[in-house]
Amino acid sequence: MNSSIDVGEIIRRTFQIYVDQAPVLMPAAAVVFVISSVFGVLLIAASTGLAFIALIVSLVATTLFTGMVVELVSDVQDGKRDASAGQLLRAVTPVLGKLILVGIVAGIGILIGFILIVIPGLILATLWSVAAPVVVLERPNGLRALGRSRELVRGNGWNAFAVILLLVIFVGLLGSGIELAADAAGTAVGLVVRVIVGILTAPISALAAAVLYFDLRKAHAGATPPEEPQLPGFQTGGFPPAAE
Repeated sequence: MNSSIDVGEIIRRTFQIYVDQAPVLMPAAAVVFVISSVFGVLLIAASTGLAFIALIVSLVATTLFTGMVVELVSDVQDGKRDASAGQLLRAVTPVLGKLILVGIVAGIGILIGFILIVIPGLILATLWSVAAPVVVLERPNGLRALGRSRELVRGNGWNAFAVILLLVIFVGLLGSGIELAADAAGTAVGLVVRVIVGILTAPISALAAAVLYFDLRKAHAGATPPEEPQLPGFQTGGFPPAAE
């Protein structure tokens, strides 16, 4: 059986990389957040044709940023970053289409899961939590990244879910607290603070997914299959199989 991942260590390393690589992450996050915000306004105000273009541009920018963050985490596995921001972005370009496809399919599946009973959505969000790193670093064909992500998470489902949940709670509380304080200071200040909060929190989910991916790979190194099938459920810390 594969070993268990350390939730606290994953979160610690996520924020350590965040702080150490802030000079690269923050400017890129600022560009992506501004692009997404501007085109988000166009989605509301523009005609159908322009709204579709705005959606595509925003999606591409966000996906490129996610891939860049994954490449950055891969680059710093030896303790230092060797590639520039431009090199990181260029490394992602060949798999941009796959990243978008996998992201859309996973997003639709998770959304349907939440609409149905909520629990299936949470399970799928966990099973597919490292799909983006798989696309960028392993480059499987088609939608196989979803199956590979499920394979890596299996056996550590509860720990992977804990990482996701803790970071969602942290980002939510931090953002809400800062925005409430800013709103009390006035509308203009509140708008500026929302932009800053968006930029500061943008890299966290991609960083966590990449760190989680490397830890799950280590946990599966030398793993052997169970001697007998597990009953459906959350046995051994994992989740039940899900369709790719």
